[in-house]
Amino acid sequence: MGRGSRFIPFRFSRPSLLQVEMSAEATTAPLPAPEACAPVVPTQHQPAGGAVGVTFDLKPLNPSSKYVKLNVGGSLHYTTVQTLTKQDTMLKAMFSGRMEVLTDSEGWILIDRSGRHFGTILNYLRDGSVSLPESQRELEEVLSEARYYLIQGLVEDCQLALQQKSDAYDPLCLIPMVTSPKEEQQIISSCSKPVVKLLHNRSNNKYSYTSNSDDNLLKNIELFDKLALRFNGRVLFVKDVLGDEICCWSFYGQGRKIAEVCCTSIVYATEKKQTKVEFPEARIFEETLNILIYETPRVPDKALLEATGGAAGGGGGPHRADEEDGREHRVRRIHVRRHIMHDERPHGHQAVFKD
Repeated sequence: MGRGSRFIPFRFSRPSLLQVEMSAEATTAPLPAPEACAPVVPTQHQPAGGAVGVTFDLKPLNPSSKYVKLNVGGSLHYTTVQTLTKQDTMLKAMFSGRMEVLTDSEGWILIDRSGRHFGTILNYLRDGSVSLPESQRELEEVLSEARYYLIQGLVEDCQLALQQKSDAYDPLCLIPMVTSPKEEQQIISSCSKPVVKLLHNRSNNKYSYTSNSDDNLLKNIELFDKLALRFNGRVLFVKDVLGDEICCWSFYGQGRKIAEVCCTSIVYATEKKQTKVEFPEARIFEETLNILIYETPRVPDKALLEATGGAAGGGGGPHRADEEDGREHRVRRIHVRRHIMHDERPHGHQAVFKD
């Protein structure tokens, strides 16, 4: 080196044995597993400039002892990270550090869902099974929550319970209720089976009833129920409470009316009129059997046709067949007699009956 240059000495110090051991321990220590880390929790801080910013703190959690405070739609729950991460669900993803979660100022972790059934969710995560509610509506709500949290086992349990309820309450016989003439026409025209309709409208009465009219009306309704159960699957039975008649049976085959049995008559007595309801049980049962001729598949039973006087009963030939075809298109209307009674008639005169 030249004469004018200056030498700056360096001091080298040997590290102590303690420092070497700490350095080696720091380089060989394993990193914490992701499941042992707390979720990213946003915290607010105020820098020197006055603007409010958000930072995220990552704190280690002890799955065996760390409790978590959950606020699920206003419902507060205490549980452990071990419970929340026991199964492969969305909650495990939230509390294993893979998803961001929100907390309030008191440390409650917020989940924006209804908390009504969250207790059921936690119990299923703890035990692997849970008692499901009896109500079908509540079962559907639990199923919705299980799907949201991706708890496949609970989803399958809820679906099985709903299926069992559906099988247990499957109705034996469905009776449509006519609410409009348009709906009635649509039901009859679209049905491939014969149709029997009972119209009963007790309030449609501008006269007073005779003493046994209510009893007969009830008998008609009871007969309708019995026939609906007996011929369920073969005949469609329909109720109508909006028509003009008080009690009337209608029978349809292949979309058109075949017969009608009206059970209402007017009784004229002294200065007032009365409504009378009949119960022609034998006639109603006969027309119900007749309507089975139009049952699908449309292959008429010969014995049934003979018993009911159908086209296949008895001999005849082409001329008789034409007569029967013409008769099929006519509607058989059965009405009870209308009675006119004049109590003011002179002594010795007989009562007059008029159809």
